[in-house]
Amino acid sequence: MSRLSKKSPSVCTDMPLDNTDICSKLHLLKQILTSCFGPTGRLKQVHNNIGGHVVTTSASSVLLSSVSSSQPFINLIKTSILNHVSRFSDCGLFAAVLCLSLIEQIKKSALRESVAIRVNNYLLALCTSYLQREDCGCRVKLDFCSTQNLITLARSVISSKPACVLTEPETLHISKLAVQAFLLTVPCSSPGLLVEMPDGLSEEDKPLNPLSVVLFSASLAGDISELGDGVIEAHPDVDTDSQILGQLLELGRQVINDEVKLFMCQKVIHPVLQQYLRSHGVIVVERLGIALMEPLTQLTGAQPVATLHTTIPPKTYGKARDLCIKHFGSKTMLHLFPLGESAICTMILCHRNQTMLNELKVVCQTAEHVLRLTLREPFALVGGGCTETNLAAYVRHKSKSEVPETASVLMCSQTEYLLGVELFCCALESAARALEHDGGSSLIDLTHAHRWMLPADAIKETMEESLGFCGCGLVQSSPSKKWTYLNTKYSDFCPSPVFKDTRVQPRVLDSFTAKLSALQVAVETANLALDVKYIIQDMN
Repeated sequence: MSRLSKKSPSVCTDMPLDNTDICSKLHLLKQILTSCFGPTGRLKQVHNNIGGHVVTTSASSVLLSSVSSSQPFINLIKTSILNHVSRFSDCGLFAAVLCLSLIEQIKKSALRESVAIRVNNYLLALCTSYLQREDCGCRVKLDFCSTQNLITLARSVISSKPACVLTEPETLHISKLAVQAFLLTVPCSSPGLLVEMPDGLSEEDKPLNPLSVVLFSASLAGDISELGDGVIEAHPDVDTDSQILGQLLELGRQVINDEVKLFMCQKVIHPVLQQYLRSHGVIVVERLGIALMEPLTQLTGAQPVATLHTTIPPKTYGKARDLCIKHFGSKTMLHLFPLGESAICTMILCHRNQTMLNELKVVCQTAEHVLRLTLREPFALVGGGCTETNLAAYVRHKSKSEVPETASVLMCSQTEYLLGVELFCCALESAARALEHDGGSSLIDLTHAHRWMLPADAIKETMEESLGFCGCGLVQSSPSKKWTYLNTKYSDFCPSPVFKDTRVQPRVLDSFTAKLSALQVAVETANLALDVKYIIQDMN
């Protein structure tokens, strides 16, 4: 007992947002995430302090998962954003930048935290209500009779990550493929699932249709370590390897007797079992990985078997209508077809190196998820910062119509309420300005309240020509338009809706469902951070 180290006392930090170290870390996190935001965002290379694998990315899901902090307050915010990303895949950087901007704006002001929280909640409800209105100036109805807006939505996701290093034609091509793959999963009879081709299989080895399928999630490698936790007692004269192999072969005999023709496993299959099954005409596929387990369950109806110690119940077997061999460049894949209608489609990706491929996988998964969200709510929000500036202008205008009544309900003075409104709108505009990384300026037009980008080398005399179209591409500059810089004060106005000219389509779209959730998560996380008074950290 004398050699045991003494237990360290817990550390208590009061008023964390008054702590210089925490505030500087929050500011650094905001700088890192802001610099990654948008199509021209800067890449980050992350590795731990003892070396190891280097991650190159600007995606919030990868970046926030890779960055670790010993500060619980930072982890609170990070976990909240990652939870949003795990549910919606998109708009993680928007949520993080808006949240951190809101915290920073409020801490720099003289507004009390309790008042700021109430005002934020009120304005969040105002924004949510506005975004769900039919006449919302930044919402676009998606028409499934045309793929144009679906491709724009997918393209906006894919082009937002520069680590993919794609040319314009490549971006458009992959966006079309993503939409095509998505549409094929809104049930139809032709698609199926591709898995890695097992060694030694040829077209001549194909069994008759349909195929009975068994799917294992347990390892069939024959290792004792795979048997589970606990103490294993064995007689000295017992050969455990032979015992386990005998059990595996008994399993093989059962599936052969049950006329299984496709034997698949998430993990490794013992070579002797593989040889035994193949000698009886069974196709063996191992090392599927966890990502393919759910699609295989959906396609075949097979229930994953999690143990090798019991007889396989007949209800766990599945069926596949057919299989064939497909060639993609140097890759050879096994293509499985469902017995009935399928909602599964496989998309093959390749790239020039592993870093680019990893980032491309992330954005394609995000694009697929974003497209799937449109089935729930067939809308999108205009991108390029235009939703943020439109929201800011609307909130400024709407919130000033009933100042005395609203301030009374929120139990604050009118001055405090108006200050809270201004801080909220400035945070929204900060998220819009975060899209610019090349020294240009962000502007807002005083008609539709869309965001415009003025290049750093633009000349004042040719400003109108330099502006071209707004961030989302719906509004074109004209002599009658008036603009002002986003970081300057302007008179409040009600944004006019953009005339719905069917010939003019937005060039950048954001997921309606993901962005609405990101807005809610950003404000609620900022409120939570503002409400934290003590942090108690266990140091043991």
